[in-house]
Amino acid sequence: MQYYYGEYNGEEFPSQDRLFGFDQLMQFIMQHGEQAMRAIEKMLKDPLEADKMADAIRELIEQGLLDKDGKGRLRLTPRAVGRMQRRALAEVFADLRKGQREGHERTTPGTGGERIDGGKAYEFGDPISEIDLHATLRNAMQRRGLPRSPERRIRFDERDIELFLHEGTTSCSTVVLLDMSGSMMRHGRFLAAKKVAMAMQALIRQRFPLDTLDFVGFYSGAAIIPEAALPLASPKPVTIYDYQVRLRVPIGQIDRAPQHFTNLHMGLQTARRLLRRRASENKQIFIITDGQPTAHVEGDWVYLLYPPDQRSTV
Repeated sequence: MQYYYGEYNGEEFPSQDRLFGFDQLMQFIMQHGEQAMRAIEKMLKDPLEADKMADAIRELIEQGLLDKDGKGRLRLTPRAVGRMQRRALAEVFADLRKGQREGHERTTPGTGGERIDGGKAYEFGDPISEIDLHATLRNAMQRRGLPRSPERRIRFDERDIELFLHEGTTSCSTVVLLDMSGSMMRHGRFLAAKKVAMAMQALIRQRFPLDTLDFVGFYSGAAIIPEAALPLASPKPVTIYDYQVRLRVPIGQIDRAPQHFTNLHMGLQTARRLLRRRASENKQIFIITDGQPTAHVEGDWVYLLYPPDQRSTV
């Protein structure tokens, strides 16, 4: 259990329904994932707890932060997920100083951004609409001098042509590989990783709208994590405690195998398939993990190996 302390401000101590606000709910869900949602539902069915919780949950539903699915189960709304992302962003970057720039910037000839000081020599394929006539004429006169009579023309060639520079932007597609193996349960590792992931969602949505961001969880297998499901994601529980494990599982049946191993290999395969569908100029993969891989793919088989084996090294 965690305790939070603050300076007394002279106000009356809040009641339990006021204490159970969205920020506290967010922390609870971030830490325990889907189990947190089921625990809240269980408390609502408990006669001793229902009266204390009902008003708080009803208020969150009225605010559009919670709703119920077709089976009557509580779920987070997109508004709630967005608020959790912004809160995570503020928490992760709370101590950073502000910078001056706000985009993935690149210096390039052509349109699409504001003109900046300086220029560049013309290269085949550059847009001729961005020729800097004054700089081009200046280059020609510096190279050959002024004409000796008004009747003579200024001569220039390709070497004299200079283009305006623009501050343009470029897009980037990112896949974050999130380790969901059993060891991520320890020491708050997965909670910290999930906060970083949600902070990235908020940052990219606010500052880089041309970018795409996808998440892939990897464990004994690997799967894409939809945006709405990220707050509820949790590591896979450890189910085998033998000091040595050597298992081979058909890749089509990996969901039936113990799930707490670390299959970075399959995670990278899934990430690359995602990026092949993206049209961005730049593509990258981030990996958030706490240790060595303990699983890999060979043909149609997945090998689960503990202690870590050299064959699982990516």
